[in-house]
Amino acid sequence: MTTPDTTTCFITPLDVLFLRGNQSFGDPGSYGDSIMPPWPSVAAGAIRSRMLADSGIDLAAFGRGEAAHAELGTPSAPGSFVLHAFHVAQRVGGKVEILIAPPADLFITAEANTPSAQRLTPTAPAPGIATSSPLPLLPVLAQNERSKAAGGWWLTHGGWEKYLRGETPVGADMVKTSDLWGMDERVGVGLSEATRSAEDGKLFTNRAVAMQPGVGFAAAISGATLPAHGLLRLGGDGRAANIESTAVAWPEPDYEAIAAQGRCRLVLTSPGLFTQGWLPNGCAGDNRDFRFELHGVKARLVAASVARSEVVSGWDLARWQPKAAQRIAPGGSVYWLDDLQASPDALRKLAACGLWGEPCEDAARRAEGFNRFTLAVY
Repeated sequence: MTTPDTTTCFITPLDVLFLRGNQSFGDPGSYGDSIMPPWPSVAAGAIRSRMLADSGIDLAAFGRGEAAHAELGTPSAPGSFVLHAFHVAQRVGGKVEILIAPPADLFITAEANTPSAQRLTPTAPAPGIATSSPLPLLPVLAQNERSKAAGGWWLTHGGWEKYLRGETPVGADMVKTSDLWGMDERVGVGLSEATRSAEDGKLFTNRAVAMQPGVGFAAAISGATLPAHGLLRLGGDGRAANIESTAVAWPEPDYEAIAAQGRCRLVLTSPGLFTQGWLPNGCAGDNRDFRFELHGVKARLVAASVARSEVVSGWDLARWQPKAAQRIAPGGSVYWLDDLQASPDALRKLAACGLWGEPCEDAARRAEGFNRFTLAVY
């Protein structure tokens, strides 16, 4: 979700990227994988570091909270900078278009390397069937014959627009991961702290992400003036990436149609850091009666498709220490809402604010782009 005051940019890696997850690495024989897409905090950190360098602020003093930036504030009191969106993107015919991993309510299969999709439908369980779900409806995939899900596909700009309208994307609306990037394994050697020379038996492997030409990341920021062009230090080891201010095609939901229908799907476009685990901030209730109320929008939560929780942390450059490890609801999780009571403007405001309360539960993570979502037709 973008707003009229957001600034958009396209970030193009100039080297392989080490986008490390929440895994240890560096022990003898260890294997360090990369996560794609990376957490939004990767982009927020790279852009903010560039902004601090451009402003000439002493980075050590900023880390100690002794020097404030007009738009970034301080590490303990973030300023107006907020990352609203961060997605894999590619240049298509001179335009920058985002690419989206299939949300949790899309089931992708592929025959002869041609993908097709089916949607999960919220359905009331038959009488006598007991489940552990606290919600009244279950996301059900209706199939005549069983089939195996196929991974490694991404929705194009057109496919994502169809999804937001409540339609099911077709094969032409998807692109394979291998057309966007590949993995490049790099072997590292453990060094002795005393001699700074290689130690016997200390080999480890990292997987680097090698993007295809024209493929990068699109980001939308509010409350800050972004660098118009230049370089960023992106991901682990600070690999070079180019940043340029540019227009980005951001598909928007039909808020008028959603408000008129009185129901919608809420789809996480970034990981969710919620106080109640998988339940979005603003939800409360029990006994299969959960109500959602946030920023003037009221609804009833009737179903959810949420993948297994993950853990997010990161490295705090300002304080030079690891960030706290926190459990997240993965991006792409889908929540079905009915009995929706909101005007189109209220829905826009909710999307602009993200799934954060007032006051905000974690201003630092909000600035880094967590708890962002979009609405889609039910």
